[in-house]
Amino acid sequence: MNSKPKIVVLGAGYAGLKTTKELTKLFTPEEADIILVNKHNYHYESTWLHEVAAGTINPNQARFMISDVINPNRVRLIYDLVEKVDTENQRVVLENGELTYDYLVFALGFETNTFGIKGMAENAFSIVDIESSRLIREHIELKFAQYNNNPESKESDLTILVGGAGFTGIEFVGELAERVPQLCKKYDIDRRKVRIINVEAMPSILPMFDKDLVEYAKKSLADRGVEFRLGTAINECTEDSFIVGDDNEEIKAGTIVWTGGVTGSSVLGESGFELTRGKVTVNSDLRAPGFDNVFVLGDCAWVMDEEAGRPFPPTAQAAMQHADICARNVKSLVHGGPLEDFVFHDRGTVASLGVTDGIGSVFDGKPLKGKAAAAMKKVVDNRSVFLLGGTKTLLKKGKFRPF
Repeated sequence: MNSKPKIVVLGAGYAGLKTTKELTKLFTPEEADIILVNKHNYHYESTWLHEVAAGTINPNQARFMISDVINPNRVRLIYDLVEKVDTENQRVVLENGELTYDYLVFALGFETNTFGIKGMAENAFSIVDIESSRLIREHIELKFAQYNNNPESKESDLTILVGGAGFTGIEFVGELAERVPQLCKKYDIDRRKVRIINVEAMPSILPMFDKDLVEYAKKSLADRGVEFRLGTAINECTEDSFIVGDDNEEIKAGTIVWTGGVTGSSVLGESGFELTRGKVTVNSDLRAPGFDNVFVLGDCAWVMDEEAGRPFPPTAQAAMQHADICARNVKSLVHGGPLEDFVFHDRGTVASLGVTDGIGSVFDGKPLKGKAAAAMKKVVDNRSVFLLGGTKTLLKKGKFRPF
């Protein structure tokens, strides 16, 4: 009879994959069975998806095979879709089967949140995974390829509308500012015919940065052809437009991408967890309230900053820090030791504005902009790949292209 505890990790994003790696260091094969469940047989760097969507990097650069970094002889790898967690019976329902668990790590990542904007879910693209990002890339290029060869083409077909001016939206338009001139040259199109329009209901962009850095970012992007419609609410998304503002102005476009919000995996709700804005507000030890053996991490969790009275930002660095504490706390549960509270170590934030430009706040608030910020962004991206995939994966997938 197998008396070893069974630890099941759901999701191979930043939090899930890092947790799995840490668990293999903390437990011998004789101490515990570790199972990792993921929809795909690869991990993708979700903070690189805007580059895939714009077409500035190849989709394969942003992902690597899970079996290249997790030994299948050490961890049971299951590639399947999670439908529901039956917490009462400690059971995970998959599309093609089911699993039982003694300890569960829920890290299934994010889904798009359209905040109920009419037509947005049906008519706009979203940057959520490799395939959705690849679809955007291909759609944009198709619009350029068709423009001079289709007598029914309209100039608005070359307009790219981006809803939302948070991290993903701004980094995406920054990559588009790099990619559009290349597409214009490739398909013999006047650059002045192409519009990149960013629409945001709030009065500014990137609210996590100070005013001077925000102004720098806006000017940098505007100088490269990005138009901003700030303080402009999106009332509706049609097949080829946003309807915006109090006067219901229509902005036509050939490509519409929504980046304005995300929420935790819908499996949380299907499984009966208590949710706040689509996520679980976890205890200080990262366990779901009411459950001794269920941890919720990454984009599925609100982890409270008690001093600030609000959740920590749901970033990749936070997700990987969740993983470290979670793995140690699982070990403590198995062996009867004390649990640790999560303490966030903020190493700063950097946003890219294209290949050679960016803004950031690092090392206790030191501001960065321009090439220095772009270089730091590459360091951050490479560090993530190294922590998850090791040196071999970093050498294959890392960003080493000089400016």
